Amino acid sequence: MKSLEAVLNEIEGSSEDIISTMIGMIGYPALAPVNGGRGESEKADYLQERLVGFDSVIRVDVPDEMRSNILAKKEGKKKGTLWIVSHIDVVPAGDPAEWDTPPFEGVYRDGCIYGRGTEDNGQSVISSMFASRPFLTEELDGMSLGIAYVADEETTSKMGIEYLLDHGYFSKDDVIMVPDWGSRDGGRIEVAEKSMLWLRFTVEGRTTHGSTPELGINAYKVSTLLLTDLMESFSNEFDHQDPSFVGRISTFEPTKRPSTVENVNTIPGYDEFCMDIRLLPEYSIDDVIAMAKDISSSYERSTGAKIGVEIIERHDAGKPSSVDSEAFLALADSIESVLGKRPEGVGIGGGTCANFFRQRGFDAYVWQFGGGTLHAPNEHVPVSNIMVDAKVYATLIHRLCL
Repeated sequence: MKSLEAVLNEIEGSSEDIISTMIGMIGYPALAPVNGGRGESEKADYLQERLVGFDSVIRVDVPDEMRSNILAKKEGKKKGTLWIVSHIDVVPAGDPAEWDTPPFEGVYRDGCIYGRGTEDNGQSVISSMFASRPFLTEELDGMSLGIAYVADEETTSKMGIEYLLDHGYFSKDDVIMVPDWGSRDGGRIEVAEKSMLWLRFTVEGRTTHGSTPELGINAYKVSTLLLTDLMESFSNEFDHQDPSFVGRISTFEPTKRPSTVENVNTIPGYDEFCMDIRLLPEYSIDDVIAMAKDISSSYERSTGAKIGVEIIERHDAGKPSSVDSEAFLALADSIESVLGKRPEGVGIGGGTCANFFRQRGFDAYVWQFGGGTLHAPNEHVPVSNIMVDAKVYATLIHRLCL
């Protein structure tokens, strides 16, 4: 059996391979079709070729979709599998002018790899791959070792982790790790998430000339007043704080809003806006929806506009994962072994694949080292962060699988 020191030395010597594998992966955008992409299949092809040495590598392509998942497994003698779950889809790059490097051409510079998806979730994809490699020639006397690369996390997860859960690819004997959120010093393990609700509000008024507003219904004006009321009412009604969460309050943020009219002197007859709501688990999403509809109805009556409330996406928070479980303690021990500090369990705003496991009664734990550029222009990851992650998860594999 390989010693832990030998395992960590093997990872330490893999930096050039880590860099080249990450740079190659960034060239496959893996954007969802709804975001103008072609899904994950090409990226899955690239990664699947590099998952050599596992006892099985299962490709799960969702029927009639361009969405691909990969499950690689090395069998152990004890029941259950230690799964390290990463997502391979990414968000759009945004304005290329805001990037110093081409977003889908990985660039290594000053110890960092730049490109869309390097941190979210390429750091996890690559670190889990290299954490597992030292064990693929070993006999596992403990749990089985599994690497899961999943689709669709950035949109709905319906063709990714939810599809895999629905089709029985995971068992209650499994240990679930999801390296998709981190603190800069690695001192926090995410064990709970807020509920997530995305709402779209549509306001239909009546267009008229800017000089005769009394002849129309200014949808932009109505939506602005409505939004202001919603933010204030939500914040007052759902105002509890939970110090165990990073971001201890529920949040109600306006986000997407399309343009109204192209010229200044026209009263817009239509407007819409979206809200991203992250709700502490003590509250019910149904109560937020009911309040949104009640306030919208009151503005319909007072303004004459027609207002619609649409649920774009909803994820109710699952039960927090135990901080006393063998899995949490083993992960905490592994982090302490590599970083020299004992991590604490916290909640976050969400959402990761971990919450889908928690909704179904699994404990799931989210940890990676560093972070801060995900979804931003010039997204990048220090190679040293990937190495830390690989060493922590290799230490965990050594504890649970050998």
